[in-house]
Amino acid sequence: MIEVKGKNISIIGAARSGLGAAKLIKKLGGIPFVSDSGAEEKLSEAKSVLTGEKIKFEMNKHTEKVYNCSMMILSPGVPSDSEVVVNARRQNKPIISEVELAYHYCSGRIIAITGTNGKTTTTSLCGHVFNTCGIKTHVAGNIGLAFSEIVLDVKENDFVALEVSSFQLDSIDKFKPSAAVILNITSDHLNRYENSLEKYAESKNRIYNNQNENDFLILNYDNETTIKFLKQHKSKSFYFSLNNEQDNGCFLSEDKVIFKNNGEENFRCSRSDINIRGEHNLANAMAVITAAKIFNLNNDGIIKALQTFENVEHRLELVREIDGIKFVNDSKATNVDSVWYALKSFEEPLFLILGGQDKGNSYDQIKQLVIDKVKKIYAIGSSAEKIFNFFHSVVKVEIKETMEDAVNSAIKEGRSGEVVLLSPACASFDMYDNYEHRGRVFKEAVYKL
Repeated sequence: MIEVKGKNISIIGAARSGLGAAKLIKKLGGIPFVSDSGAEEKLSEAKSVLTGEKIKFEMNKHTEKVYNCSMMILSPGVPSDSEVVVNARRQNKPIISEVELAYHYCSGRIIAITGTNGKTTTTSLCGHVFNTCGIKTHVAGNIGLAFSEIVLDVKENDFVALEVSSFQLDSIDKFKPSAAVILNITSDHLNRYENSLEKYAESKNRIYNNQNENDFLILNYDNETTIKFLKQHKSKSFYFSLNNEQDNGCFLSEDKVIFKNNGEENFRCSRSDINIRGEHNLANAMAVITAAKIFNLNNDGIIKALQTFENVEHRLELVREIDGIKFVNDSKATNVDSVWYALKSFEEPLFLILGGQDKGNSYDQIKQLVIDKVKKIYAIGSSAEKIFNFFHSVVKVEIKETMEDAVNSAIKEGRSGEVVLLSPACASFDMYDNYEHRGRVFKEAVYKL
């Protein structure tokens, strides 16, 4: 147990996890101090929360006050090589993530879910399946509420479906989930990992570092990087696969989804029972089925949950259909790999809204899919020119100043049976606060049509 009562604890970053950590520390009798180098005018919501909680804070810079602490809690958006972190290490200050802090106060069992793509959908589905089967399950992490916001409400027999990023895993110490899920590992955030896919994979693999023989590890058998960089571990491994039968895990056989444990089948449903679009979401559902079966959930309850689950906001979210034209919000697709999955999910002709803050993207991966499926690209944001230069020789591309411009053009050019898809492949920070803000702007523009 991390003891915080009566101690000064500095929290770096005033986003969701930082605010959650500060409030938890206060409830536990500690003295939180939140420091964020971001501009105060962009942190008005955080400022309001901290003021209301009577928690001391600073914005616009990190002053010397931040080092007057016995421990530092690092928000996932703060790079580990940032000046404030380097200085804290120089002063031998313990540094942990918000997830590590909350873990020490969690009375229930944790199903921790990570991966480059699909974390949010899978975490939401996991919570829905377990709750539908009568198992009280809290959904937290990078989705909705921070872990530290809900951890004191978790009872001994409860579960937590927890979305965790590589950035959060970088600063864990004792964190040990009962089940760890790695959905996939593909090139993303490599600027944080010295452009090394291996180092990025090492970060993801920290999710099972502390597991023992009583814990479970659920892995994507089809993802080459996940398997290539898999380390020795004590937990029992289960796999999910669209292409290969598994003796311990979940797989697709024709149109049936089957789970086996030690070679014995004990779950089967139809592919059509899974109420979310795309092969990637079929794989995500298999990961959840695997988790459900290793904890002995009821088959009928699992199938009912799979049939009734609706996709999460900003993830292939059908916003509206107008005159037969569907508008789909996939704002959470912040990398090229996510757009690949999105494009694979549609048979209809597409108008694709692409662009934002570039992350060193290479669009080669989706070039053929764009040729095959996309009628026109609307390029937005600071990467618009790069997108135009890459795609204009193979598909119509038009640069648009705003999201509203793109949506208004799409309704004029689209026809019944076609889809307007926002799937940007980029971060949102050049135009919006975050991907949620971007998705809301898209939806507002659609609702105005």
